[in-house]
Amino acid sequence: MLRKKTTSTASSRPGIVARDGAKTVNRRSFLAGSGLVIGGLTAIAATGGSVTAASAQTQANTNAEIIKSVCTHCSVGCTVIAEVQNGVWTGQEPGWDSPFNLGAHCAKGAAVREHAHGERRLKYPMKKVGGNWERISWETAINEIGDGMMKIKEESGPDSVYWLGSAKHNNEQAYLFRKFAAYWGTNNVDHQARICHSTTVAGVANTWGYGAMTNSYNDIHNSKAILIIGGNPAEAHPVSLLHVLKAKEENNAPLIVCDPRFTRTAAHADEFVRMRPGSDVALVWGILWHIFENKWEDTEFIRQRVWGMDQIRTEVASWNPEEVERVTGVPGEQLERVAKTLANNRPGTLIWCMGGTQHSNGNNNTRAYCILQLALGNMGTAGGGTNIFRGHDNVQGATDLGVLADTLPGYYGLTPGAWAHWARVWDEDLDWLKGNFSDATYDETSMMNLTGIPVSRWIDGVLEDADNIDQPANTRAMVFWGHAPNSQTRMKEMKTAMEKLDMLVVVDPYPTVSAVMNDRTDGVYLLPATTQFETRGSVTASNRSLQWRDKVVEPLFESKVDHTIMKLFADKFGFTDRLFRNIAIDGDEPNIEDITREFNRGMWTVGYTAQSPERMKMHMANQHTFDRTTLRANGGPADGDFYGMPWPAWGTPEMNHPGSANLYDTSLSVAEGGLPFRARYGVERNGDNLLAEGSFTVGSEIQDGYPEFTMAMLIELGWDKDLTAYERNMIEWVAGFRDTRPGTEEVGETSQTGEIPSDYVDNVGGVNWKTDLSGGIQRVAILHGCAPYGNAKARCVVWTFPDPVPIHREPLYTARRDLVADYPTYEDKKFWRLPTMYKSIQENDFSEGFPIVLTSGRLVEYEGGGDETRSNPWLAELQQNMFVEINPRDANNLGVRDGKDVWVEGPEGGKVKVMAMVTERVGEGVAFMPFHFGGVSEGVDLRDKYPEGADPIVLGESTNTAQTYGYDSVTQMQETKATLCKISVA
Repeated sequence: MLRKKTTSTASSRPGIVARDGAKTVNRRSFLAGSGLVIGGLTAIAATGGSVTAASAQTQANTNAEIIKSVCTHCSVGCTVIAEVQNGVWTGQEPGWDSPFNLGAHCAKGAAVREHAHGERRLKYPMKKVGGNWERISWETAINEIGDGMMKIKEESGPDSVYWLGSAKHNNEQAYLFRKFAAYWGTNNVDHQARICHSTTVAGVANTWGYGAMTNSYNDIHNSKAILIIGGNPAEAHPVSLLHVLKAKEENNAPLIVCDPRFTRTAAHADEFVRMRPGSDVALVWGILWHIFENKWEDTEFIRQRVWGMDQIRTEVASWNPEEVERVTGVPGEQLERVAKTLANNRPGTLIWCMGGTQHSNGNNNTRAYCILQLALGNMGTAGGGTNIFRGHDNVQGATDLGVLADTLPGYYGLTPGAWAHWARVWDEDLDWLKGNFSDATYDETSMMNLTGIPVSRWIDGVLEDADNIDQPANTRAMVFWGHAPNSQTRMKEMKTAMEKLDMLVVVDPYPTVSAVMNDRTDGVYLLPATTQFETRGSVTASNRSLQWRDKVVEPLFESKVDHTIMKLFADKFGFTDRLFRNIAIDGDEPNIEDITREFNRGMWTVGYTAQSPERMKMHMANQHTFDRTTLRANGGPADGDFYGMPWPAWGTPEMNHPGSANLYDTSLSVAEGGLPFRARYGVERNGDNLLAEGSFTVGSEIQDGYPEFTMAMLIELGWDKDLTAYERNMIEWVAGFRDTRPGTEEVGETSQTGEIPSDYVDNVGGVNWKTDLSGGIQRVAILHGCAPYGNAKARCVVWTFPDPVPIHREPLYTARRDLVADYPTYEDKKFWRLPTMYKSIQENDFSEGFPIVLTSGRLVEYEGGGDETRSNPWLAELQQNMFVEINPRDANNLGVRDGKDVWVEGPEGGKVKVMAMVTERVGEGVAFMPFHFGGVSEGVDLRDKYPEGADPIVLGESTNTAQTYGYDSVTQMQETKATLCKISVA
């Protein structure tokens, strides 16, 4: 175990520095002199030396193989250069050629080598027998788990097994996991995105088409102003801050940070806006009030490309400076200054993270952020956009590939048409797929077409009365596959739910808190998965760029790669031949490149179709040819491509579309990566035109707005003659107009012969750019300068949401009882299969007994649930205590001293014993805790419950033990940023 740091100095480090004195101490000389086994910047930071790129001569001397991978922590996508000797990962450097990290690493990135050979990893399958962990074989594990699941399926239906996936899957594994769940017969499948950015995806996609980061970290170099709200990139995504600071320094771009807490990011700000937790909409409307009042909005941009701004004006008019200050605590003159700064420094970018998303009205927050950018005309331009920093290395990709309870890969939804599309991609019998799902008697709709239970609510799938759940039976088996349970709220109820399950299965390189937070004596299985450094495949950074990881080392101990484990379960369940019909299998490992090519054939909606394995590998090998700001290759094999082909990369790989670096940029042709806003919501609303007016991408032959492309539209325009014979035949097959699927050999210069009969249009015309497996409709639309998805206005009003215009609603647990009457929450309702409480909680006044607002967030040292990073000795040394930040005034009133233990208790009965950090980083009446800790529960140390040798170095209470109920009204995102607590001396 590590010891607490002392004021004494270790003897080895000064010796090395003294010995090498005047020269730079590089990593290798440090290792050689110290005998330490450590990688990258952690060692360098300890010596005060500098990092140098690995040279060819050095590698020749050490006989090391150099392998490129990508960091497995946050979403920046930093390249890791691994040095491998005789199959052992012996050293690492940051990727100097990477446009994303340019030779930089954060503490976590510098320490990733330890994750791949960490001695505290789970080394072999285990199960709990009589309260003790016993080692078992993989064969035994798969057979016992499989038999148990099939028994549950037979008795209660496939929905009684919940398949919880992971943002740590690579794209191929994520895709296969969602496909696997479909073949099992359930939509009870989800992953971390539900509890980090699902409100972003819903809010942003329903504003202008796609629910993702619009620009990139690198494009921030072009920003003239930067507004960060509810984000702390200095700790959560440290390398991203380098891109922010570049704009700040080179462009003199003012940095505005809005947050309840003075974070390390706020320390860099020109303007820090301390806001009350949960008041984001009021704050944004307060800024917009000054913009409208002074006529600083971009009226021409709004006229051409925005619908519904007049309704926003009506709502914003009531948010005068006095009311905004009453709700947010921010003085009107400060927000006027912020508004003026944004208006005078365009284009500006807006950045947000989970501080804005994790609220019961999170979808309102994210839409308000978007509307502010639309009003300023900051969309579709370099230096503008909404740059949404995502938290896990592949949470963007896992979301895109459909590890979600409400979509199939590519956000195709769960409609009959979406299932038919993927059945065609899989060469699967649709009726056979339907037969895997159970049909409940309460509804005529098949379970196949109903959203599953989101991960944020799996607890209620177990504990809720079966009569209140819209599925045949309760959840009886839970599979935690690469997911930390301590990242979720209501942990006391989660413990109860875990103990009620028939079976709990954990698939992870580390045991996670799942292994110890319950009092089960049996029915728990631990399966050792590899890290991503022990496999290969693609990963999608937050800016939508795809990168290829090469395998660094072979799987260690008895661990297996995720896609092999899926194959073993498929063997047990009897659908291996179907699941891998188009995917080769080497031994028990499905071929990764084949999986990539399969999702390339189906992901037309978001343009995951042109990023073939070959193109991705070529980009990784030629990182040095890409511009560090535009991300476009300047010469070389990838000439003209944007790095990683950020989606959408339209059409087939053979089309060589470069990708789309900045979404909705009409200054480029679609073929060069330009796009308008997407036409997703029809062509008119209540008589209003929803299509763009006089705005179009460069080179478009339709110089106005237009709907999404279908075969009928091509025929009407006369562009169908540009389809090849193969493309036309494929479209006809998709439409059911042909009995046999065409082969790729059916090519030709043109496919049109004579006049097209009307019955042909009726039958074939409905095939659109999303369902055409040939890519022909996309290719022809782009050939004529048009976006396949149409050209519409962004919409400020989402008529299908509970609040069509974003409005402020008080958190369920609020200390401001004076605001509840004016800004109440929602009525209780049932959605996502479960009853969900709103008003019935908020109508109770908890503020007297629990007067302090509790919020949570990230630390630079740890990531996610922290099992992996707290097991890393180099990171564990940096942060050894779980803590709560308390304002000095609150601390003095409570008799709390800095560094002493306190109890933090939530209104639902959960409490944690943590160290007090008395600091003015939090305002009076606000407390903050990080969410990376686990292994201690309400003061009880659980270390002895871990399998021997697999306990993390650092344990601590989970903030979510004290967190409370509360879910977004659209996505079921958990509310962790604005609840209540009380603090007392321990």
